[in-house]
Amino acid sequence: MNAESTNARRLGVGGMVAVSLLAFGFSFALVPLYRIACEKVFGIRLERGASDAGEAMASIRSERMVTVTFDGGVNSKLPWEFGPRQMSMQVRPGELYETTYFARNTSDRDIVGSATPSVAPARASQYFNKTECFCFTAQTLVAGETREMPVRFIVDPDLPEDVRTLTLSYTFFKNDTLTARLAEQTKTVKSAGAAAAVSRTAP
Repeated sequence: MNAESTNARRLGVGGMVAVSLLAFGFSFALVPLYRIACEKVFGIRLERGASDAGEAMASIRSERMVTVTFDGGVNSKLPWEFGPRQMSMQVRPGELYETTYFARNTSDRDIVGSATPSVAPARASQYFNKTECFCFTAQTLVAGETREMPVRFIVDPDLPEDVRTLTLSYTFFKNDTLTARLAEQTKTVKSAGAAAAVSRTAP
């Protein structure tokens, strides 16, 4: 009697273990079966996992291209020519790019100018990052001088998806204060030079 009970218990435990193993295996089998059903029957593509999803997003982001156009002008008080060397370029968000503007002082005197940048559309300006720009400091051009002015920038990968074109624009203004100071310094230097010349020629 005891032997029969022991055998029955063993069979019962063995059966439970077998059922548990089958259920465990079946739960794993459901995942690929469910995936196959969704993709093949219903045409729904499922993500392969967190890491694969991240790779897919990185791939999509790296393939995204944005058009950046360039513009430039001067205030009416500033007798300079100023503008971009190229009108536009295709950029990939997250990568560093460089473009060049030029400025030419068409007057017969030395002038200091300051550039004010702007980015359009305005809501995307926070995603346009300049790492090097002539707008960071005032620019001095002597009479007739032409200067190349590089700009290095990165478009933030978080730029909204619906923004496909950005415009970087600069307006140069005459810096009256610094120009007046420069003129005074130039006058002082010339006066000193003239005085030195007179002293050398005096008997």
